[in-house]
Amino acid sequence: MPDAVVLMAYGSPERLADVPAYYADIRGGRPVAPEHLADLVERYRRLGIEESSPLNAITEETRAALERELGLPVYTGMKHWAPHIADAAEAALAAGSDRIVGLVLAPHYSALSIEGYREQLEPAVDGAELEFVESWHVEPGFVELLADRIRGSDAHVVFTAHSLPARILDTGDPYKDQLLETADAVARTAGVGDWSFSFQSESPTGEPWLGPDILDHLEALHARGVDSVLVCPVGFVSDHLEIRWDIDVEAQEKAAELGLRLERIEMPNADPAFVRTLAGIVRRALR
Repeated sequence: MPDAVVLMAYGSPERLADVPAYYADIRGGRPVAPEHLADLVERYRRLGIEESSPLNAITEETRAALERELGLPVYTGMKHWAPHIADAAEAALAAGSDRIVGLVLAPHYSALSIEGYREQLEPAVDGAELEFVESWHVEPGFVELLADRIRGSDAHVVFTAHSLPARILDTGDPYKDQLLETADAVARTAGVGDWSFSFQSESPTGEPWLGPDILDHLEALHARGVDSVLVCPVGFVSDHLEIRWDIDVEAQEKAAELGLRLERIEMPNADPAFVRTLAGIVRRALR
């Protein structure tokens, strides 16, 4: 029977009208604060996402390219949108696959992030052999791709990733350590010594989150005399809302306020080098 890949992503609403249902899925039955929903809708509206999602198109482009590279069927499964992870597993099983590689388009493991993908995929594979990739944060191809994006820059490089509740540190969660390992590996590979790390995209939950936040960090860099910043979001691989809004809008607005020049790297998206890296991860999982 053929092997197959379930390529997993967080998901994105396909159009503006889908945002309430998408946010309800993220909340998982918890109450939805009207002001938070309104803010999310406005962000998508300002980004021009009225009838189609560029992120979903990027995910499909990545899936199709990975399928061609591997010569194996690759199915997309979204954590919070359609097709869901269970749908992808069902499609793989219906095609006769009895060994499935689960690969998340997020390089760093946390019990609050990657584990949730596993919890959706494991019961859905229905007895098939599952090879689940927990993390790939120092995958050489990934590190080199990001290093190419920052190599030769005379700006101060700020590596970023999605913040998570700070309580993960109390349980020994490896998320923060893995992020710093990625940042250090990319900087060393690129020959960059002037760099720092910050988090972004904290949610308003009322509890402490990992910091410093990128906006506060830009203020601290400005106070140190830094006048040019290159943002390298190591925790993301595509043009997520967290990139197009949190960096391209909010961080840019803060930089302009401070008189800083701020640029960010081009995200891996469906770059052929990135697809080859994903293929290498899958092949290793199938050995």
